Amino acid sequence: MPHDLRNVLWASPARLFVVLFVVVDLAGASLLMLPVAHAKGSGLTPVEAIFTSTTALAVCGLSVIGIGSELTVFGQVVVAVLIQAGGIGIMTLASVLGVVVIHRFGLRLQLGVQAETRSLQVGDVRGIVMRVVRASLVCEALLATILVPRMWLGHGIPLGDALYSGLFHAVSAFNNAGLSLYDDSLTRFSGDALVLLPVALATIMGGLGFPVLLELRRHFASPRAWSLHTKLTVSTTLLLFAAGIVAITALEWSNPTTLGPLSTSDKLVDGAFHGIMPRSGGFNTLDVGAMDQSTLLVSVMLMFVGNGSAGTAGGIKVATLAVIFLIVWSEIRGHPNVHVFGRRLSPGVIREALSLLFLSMTVVVASTVALLVATPFQLDQVLFEVVSASGVVGLSTGITGDLPEAAQLLLVVLMLAGRIGPITFASALALREHTRRYDLPESRPIIG
Repeated sequence: MPHDLRNVLWASPARLFVVLFVVVDLAGASLLMLPVAHAKGSGLTPVEAIFTSTTALAVCGLSVIGIGSELTVFGQVVVAVLIQAGGIGIMTLASVLGVVVIHRFGLRLQLGVQAETRSLQVGDVRGIVMRVVRASLVCEALLATILVPRMWLGHGIPLGDALYSGLFHAVSAFNNAGLSLYDDSLTRFSGDALVLLPVALATIMGGLGFPVLLELRRHFASPRAWSLHTKLTVSTTLLLFAAGIVAITALEWSNPTTLGPLSTSDKLVDGAFHGIMPRSGGFNTLDVGAMDQSTLLVSVMLMFVGNGSAGTAGGIKVATLAVIFLIVWSEIRGHPNVHVFGRRLSPGVIREALSLLFLSMTVVVASTVALLVATPFQLDQVLFEVVSASGVVGLSTGITGDLPEAAQLLLVVLMLAGRIGPITFASALALREHTRRYDLPESRPIIG
């Protein structure tokens, strides 16, 4: 890599990514506005085009059009390319920013963090990009080899269509995009474990994050060798998946408009699938709008958290949630420091987690109020839509296409903020850290 380009990357990789993201987003919208991209030959409207391009590039999944019914093959390929670019780009950016943060703090800390993570090498930008691309393509190819024969032989889809559909959904699943060629998402595969469980597994792998995937590949059978980040991510992820699956399956078990009419085995499969999808998967086999209010609330909480850092999932990330919980637990026990897995969390990490949580909650509340004022929909529907957009999940109660254009543009902003905001914000906090040459007298306000 040329020296000048390397300096630019070290100086402001997040800003560079934001610019590239917007440029690619506008290019994708321009292609989708072409008559050749629209099934009726008229092209998408500017709002439809920018919304579709953003939801694909941000790997969100909300949609104001039918990807399979309103777009031609050309338009669908544009969407798939945007999904792939967005997924690989996000994982690469987050991983590179991790290296930049390490690079910023001197050789001793660089070597210490490198020894702790055992994954990303200092300055190895090209190696990171190649490994991210290779991991993504391998996972997508493996999923496609499962989906294509099942769609062909198990569901009677012609071989050519099954090949095309399997490849598209493999890309969409691993990148946590949640966009489908079918207007009813994956409803036609309800109860089919050979389709739904591989899709769910792919969304989990894409959402865990590249550093975690790389470390699991090297030390899967040796948890003691895992870094603190991997330990926090894996343990919290397993707990949230278990809680989500049990809660959603139990709450919807007797709902006559969702799981109620299905057989026991189909209930278990669809319940497990919907317990995983709010973590940023975005696909559905049941009518989300017909779910119980309690189920929607559980889904909102899962969407708000998301999945792992440096992955394709959105949300505040599971490591952030784990840190928040550990802060509270340490405070309850009266410990002055936060300890976990034989390590002490630095004050900087604690401040970053609290700041990210507060800002994310502020964005959700402000956007929910704005949409409640601008639309006739109820609080549960609006809150679900806002969290789905800001957490780049893609699930919806069915109101996305009925929102006024101004509200849809607000969702576009939320998808952009939810996709690149937490990454750039967290890296900015880390890179701005500096030591003050003086401090002020300590004092305590009354809390509680």
